[in-house]
Amino acid sequence: MEQTLELEQAAAQLAELGHPTRLGIFRLLVRAGRQGIAVGDIQQVLEIPNSTLSHHLSKMSKVDLMEQRRDGRTLYCTLKFEQVEALLGFLYSECCIEAPESLAGMSEEKRGCCD
Repeated sequence: MEQTLELEQAAAQLAELGHPTRLGIFRLLVRAGRQGIAVGDIQQVLEIPNSTLSHHLSKMSKVDLMEQRRDGRTLYCTLKFEQVEALLGFLYSECCIEAPESLAGMSEEKRGCCD
């Protein structure tokens, strides 16, 4: 059951990142680091209406990729790095486990494995 939930969560997160605007937001959040970025700055960089941005931020929050915090009058968005790391870990968790014997002696760089 846990594997199914992990698969469903990963699929939901990847689906949300499959939209160009949300992928753009994601990249801005990565660049901003743990301090986050103001919603107004995201809107300015992406040049999209506030209502559209709100829609995309809501979808990313729903799948636990980001969170928001208020500091005075400014609303900041921060990437949930632990969730992104978990997603990447899930994607790489079975890297090369069924690799042919011919790859066994190769360096990790050459076979593309993360181990």
